[in-house]
Amino acid sequence: MTTETTAAAGPLDRLRLMHSDGSLAARRHDLPALLDRLATGDEPEAALRTAGRLIGSVRDQLAGAGTETLTVSIDGSGTLDGLVPSLTAELARHRLLLSPLTGDHGAWVRALLDADSPVYAPGTALALCVLDASVVFDSLPTPWTAKDAMAAARDFLARLDHLTAHHARHGQGTLVLNTLPLLREHTHQLVDHRSRAELSTAWRELNAGILRLATTHPRTHTIDLEPLANASGPVRDTRLAGYARARLGSDLLAGYAREVAHLARTLRGRTKKVLVLDADNTLWDGVLGDAGPEGIAAASTLRGEAFGRFQRVIRQLGAQGVLLAVCSKNDQEPLAHVLRTHPDMALSEDDFTVVRGDWGPKDEGLRAIAERLGLGVDSLVFADDSPFERAQVSAALPDVSVVPLDDEPALHAERLLADGWFDVPELTETDRQRGAQYRSEGERRELLESAESYEDFLARLEVAVEVAPLRPHEVARVAQLTQRTNQFNLATRRMTADEVTEAAESGLVLTVCARDRFGDNGLVGAVFVSYEDDGWRIDNALLSCRVFGRRIEHALVGGVLALAAREAGVAVVRGRFRPTAKNHRFADFYLSLGFEPYGPPQADGTAEYRHALRDLPAVPCHITLTVTGGRP
Repeated sequence: MTTETTAAAGPLDRLRLMHSDGSLAARRHDLPALLDRLATGDEPEAALRTAGRLIGSVRDQLAGAGTETLTVSIDGSGTLDGLVPSLTAELARHRLLLSPLTGDHGAWVRALLDADSPVYAPGTALALCVLDASVVFDSLPTPWTAKDAMAAARDFLARLDHLTAHHARHGQGTLVLNTLPLLREHTHQLVDHRSRAELSTAWRELNAGILRLATTHPRTHTIDLEPLANASGPVRDTRLAGYARARLGSDLLAGYAREVAHLARTLRGRTKKVLVLDADNTLWDGVLGDAGPEGIAAASTLRGEAFGRFQRVIRQLGAQGVLLAVCSKNDQEPLAHVLRTHPDMALSEDDFTVVRGDWGPKDEGLRAIAERLGLGVDSLVFADDSPFERAQVSAALPDVSVVPLDDEPALHAERLLADGWFDVPELTETDRQRGAQYRSEGERRELLESAESYEDFLARLEVAVEVAPLRPHEVARVAQLTQRTNQFNLATRRMTADEVTEAAESGLVLTVCARDRFGDNGLVGAVFVSYEDDGWRIDNALLSCRVFGRRIEHALVGGVLALAAREAGVAVVRGRFRPTAKNHRFADFYLSLGFEPYGPPQADGTAEYRHALRDLPAVPCHITLTVTGGRP
């Protein structure tokens, strides 16, 4: 195949060629873009399964090339042959390589109970337990009644509760459960409508109970199959279910695999933070520069109403902490004026942290938006109806996630939500306030521009920092920081809320709250401390990039040292830095606070430091620091 032919080939053909010529591992960075095209093309489920098989066949080569590997155990009540290739492809879209540990067919109960099963193997990040309605109906007598099925459903839920609790006590990864689809084949074995209604009611109660397991047991997540089945079509192929025990169809498993990949991305701290939108034919119908404000619509016309629905979805995301921005090829003032005054708009100028109108390349605009927000471009999701603009951004900024809108606005919301870019384990109050907090950055920029120097700016900013022991209502926010903070994250351990609570019970977790003259930044950091015979160990320290540049990180660790110095018997504080692709700028952070290297670096580059607490670092003079707490 010639270079010209390769360039013109479809994504699956290109992937096949890379596989056949042995270049797939060397060109692994091309995989996410190719897989994204498959995910939005014709018959995406089948295409991604094929891609997953190709990727899986060279798994060892890809692992050797340094791709981040995710170990997943897979058990269930039926045949799951189609799941591994789908999951391989979906994880590869997010730069994760699946390492599957598949259990024996139908042995899911034994897998959850056996300490030697793959579910409990060291390094297992996700334990998938994929169940279907047979777990209830196979236990029924023949003949059976609605009351028999209702009792069996209650018994099954109690048993699953017990197994989930067992995993919560002994497992290290996240257990993934799912709701059970109820089929017509089940309900219509009952000939009277009343019994069918009783069965359907009991089944909804069963699924509600399975969903609640995720809220009552640590490290448990439940995927609701009902919306996935509604989107994918039939739950299963009846013949394959009968002959091969494939009771969940391949397309439904493909949707399940996508949800699992979203969960894995979230647990790996790869949640996106900013939605950047084009304006013309994305936010509204029409081209502002050609038609003027009176020629565009987001209401009042049939097509315009579709754009209005899309705007309301965007506003819903913004209300939950997603930062919104506009990057449009328009003049700045007319663009802002439309958002400020046009009667059709469900979104207003105040809903956006940045509104950028100019005629430069979109990748330059996205870089400028990320810089203004103090974030990396990998925090951005870009939605645009223009294939040219999307291709230009994808080529120039491969770390930006691109939403492929087109000229059908009725599909805009579905395509924006398809990949769960902004999913978080739990929404916090800080999330809801994030947009307002970032918008106050404009006032800080004005102060910076008027200051005589950066030191003058900091002095006039009036920064106040409080370091205090973790309180129960802060657990979810601290867990979120461990999952989403990448730059000042000295050891980069992703944690669930339950793991944060466990750390606080066995050691000390300190929270960092900051405010300044322009407002309250809220809870922006945390320090995890464990107790040793002769002192304290800082297992991790992290700080939101939202408050970088104010030397708060120096104040918080300095505060921990001061707190340790007040503790009876504490002679030394140790700290650990584990390098990642994102935190390298803080490699010398401990040295800057007077720590000394302690022992040789480990094989992965992890370095240990110690501070003897004789000469404590001074708190930056522009910060008012309050430190409370200590050994519980």
